[in-house]
Amino acid sequence: MKPGINRDAVLWSETERRRGQRPLLVMLHGWSYDETHLYRRLVPRLPKNIVVASVRARIPEAGGYAWFPSAGNPIGDPQPRVANAATDDVLDWLTTLDTPSIGLLGFSQGGAMVHQLMRHAPDRFAYGVSLAGFVVHDNQPGDSTLARTRPPVYWGRGEQDWVIPDSAIQRTERWLEEHATADITVYPGLGHEVAGQEIDDVATFVAAQLPDA
Repeated sequence: MKPGINRDAVLWSETERRRGQRPLLVMLHGWSYDETHLYRRLVPRLPKNIVVASVRARIPEAGGYAWFPSAGNPIGDPQPRVANAATDDVLDWLTTLDTPSIGLLGFSQGGAMVHQLMRHAPDRFAYGVSLAGFVVHDNQPGDSTLARTRPPVYWGRGEQDWVIPDSAIQRTERWLEEHATADITVYPGLGHEVAGQEIDDVATFVAAQLPDA
């Protein structure tokens, strides 16, 4: 499969004519989902002065799409070369956009992509939201920049999320402590999903990161 983002599959909250120079939030879905998953749940609750672009991963799998195929990429521990190739896809697409401020929001594999994008391009993104996500087990040149700038990152996960292994959670905790100004919340009763109070908390966090906040 050729690398690259399917630009026709990007789900936008505004037409091109109405986007202007408003802040952009890029959404990255999880394994087996598509660009509609986070969009439908979150866009109605997010600040109205942002533009949302929900991106479809390029690998068809399990009735949806994946950033990292399941074969050879254990949950919570994808091969770095696979994660980096997916990251390059998104970064290449972003070079075609003209926007003053970009935030990232992802779920599960998409949450891992949030961290990896920030590690690849630490000066490109204003903030990140990782929901049930994790940090890929590798080293990036941008890590040293993030350790200095410590951008805001929201990491939300369910107390009853048995999908992401403890090793990936511990790795993410350590990385965030060293590389971000992290807002970490564990939601009682929540599994591997995005729901309930977490949605309100994400909306509040995103609003606080906007230039006019």
